[in-house]
Amino acid sequence: MNSAATGFAAIRARIEAAARAAGHPARLLAVSKTQAAAAVRGLAGLGQRAFGENYVQEAIAKQRELADLDLEWHLIGPLQSNKCREAARHFAWLQSLDRAKLVAPLARHRPAHLPPLQVLIQVNIDDEASKSGCRPGEVAALAAAIAAEPRLSLRGLMAISAPHPEATRRAAAFGRMQALFEHLRTEHTAVDTLSMGMSDDFELAIAHGATLVRIGTALFGPRRTAPAE
Repeated sequence: MNSAATGFAAIRARIEAAARAAGHPARLLAVSKTQAAAAVRGLAGLGQRAFGENYVQEAIAKQRELADLDLEWHLIGPLQSNKCREAARHFAWLQSLDRAKLVAPLARHRPAHLPPLQVLIQVNIDDEASKSGCRPGEVAALAAAIAAEPRLSLRGLMAISAPHPEATRRAAAFGRMQALFEHLRTEHTAVDTLSMGMSDDFELAIAHGATLVRIGTALFGPRRTAPAE
């Protein structure tokens, strides 16, 4: 088994162990932003299907190069208004919806021959000025706007916690997200996805309800230089 396969198997085993301990399933999103299409192909050959990208144009180029593979593409980076058309046409999931003005153009541009765009609301759970995401108090209204659009499917929430060195502070943020998620589920029965946790804290996130963890560095190694959009 080569090093990539060994690393992938180890991450999968850790996710499965954390999910068993938490008593709920959790799946892996391989964050392939800035990585070469060949690296995505290699991981796909090991059985990984879902990949996350930050940059629309970079992702579209990879999708074209990997069109022979049956992959599930997630947009996890901030979405600019002028990218709504491309995002709606080229991704299965949008994890970073954070404002109501994007809802109508995303729905309008989602092609009729594709399933509805699966949408997560990004929450700025630690109120960081440098992070995208709506405030917790804005989730209900944004969720209602998404749920009203037939070409969009509200699936849950996403967050990027602040990189606190103390695990207790990260755990507190994850706990706040879990509470928001559980409340949202009482209002929208299709909600089933809580995306949080990355390479250095995904097990802690799963312990606090994460059903989808976003892992890049632990799978691919250090990021390459980000492309210009």
